Order: sequence, then structure tokens, then C-alpha cells
Amino acid sequence: MSKRLDISDNTAISMPVRNMLAIIGAVAVGVWAYFGVLERITMLETKSQLAEKDLNAHVERLEADLTKNTEFRIKWPRGEMGSLPADGEQFMLIEDLYKTTEKIEKHIEDMANNKINIEFLRKQVDKMMTDIEELKDADREIVYKNGNGN
Repeated sequence: MSKRLDISDNTAISMPVRNMLAIIGAVAVGVWAYFGVLERITMLETKSQLAEKDLNAHVERLEADLTKNTEFRIKWPRGEMGSLPADGEQFMLIEDLYKTTEKIEKHIEDMANNKINIEFLRKQVDKMMTDIEELKDADREIVYKNGNGN
């Protein structure tokens, strides 16, 4: 009592056309949806790969910048990487100030030596004046003793 279904290439199936069109439509929609999902997955994978490459490039640039920053931070204060134009100008101005200061110090030194020389010469002139007065007095006394005085 088993019902057996024999199917072959000559087996005829009867079905309403409406059902057959619905099945064909459902398969078409299913295929369209499948390829739509497949396309979306492919597009997202591509974007993900591009973003990853961009991120890796960005990370490499940041690492290079960090290395350069560290090198700059260490070498700049030591003067191993040069100096700013404003620093060069300041160094020139400082050098000029040192030269001017040295000239002023030398001038002050010379003035101090001149003061010492002037004081020495003033003492000698005072002594000479005293000696001249003494000689004049002595000469007057001699002239007075000899009778030439009135």
C-alpha cells in the first residue's frame, strides 16, 4: 500500500500559470536580492580595505612625524639643527654690544689713567710753583742783600 511516485523526463505536471509565474517571480527576486547583497558586501570590503590602507599610511606618517619631532626636540636646543634668522640677528646684536662694552671699558680705563696722570702732574706743578716761589724769594733776598733793592 505504498503510493509510489514515478518521475521521469516524460512525467507531466499540471499547475496553474499563476503559480508558475509566482514561482518564477520569486526566484527572480531572490536572484536579484542575492546579487544585490553580494554587491553590497563586495563594496563594503573594498571600502574597508581602502580605509585600512589609508589608516596604515596615516599611522606611518604619524610615526615619521613623531620620530622627526623627537629628533627636533632633542637636537634643536643643542644647536645641532641650526637656528632661526631672528636668533642670528640677536647673536649679531649681542656681539655688537660686547664690542661696544669693551670700547667703553677701555675708554673708562684710559680716563682713570688720565686722572692719575693729571693728579701726578698737578702735584708736580704745585711743587714747581712752590719751588719757583722759593727761588723768587731767595733771589729777592740776594738782591736785597747786595743792595740793589730800594
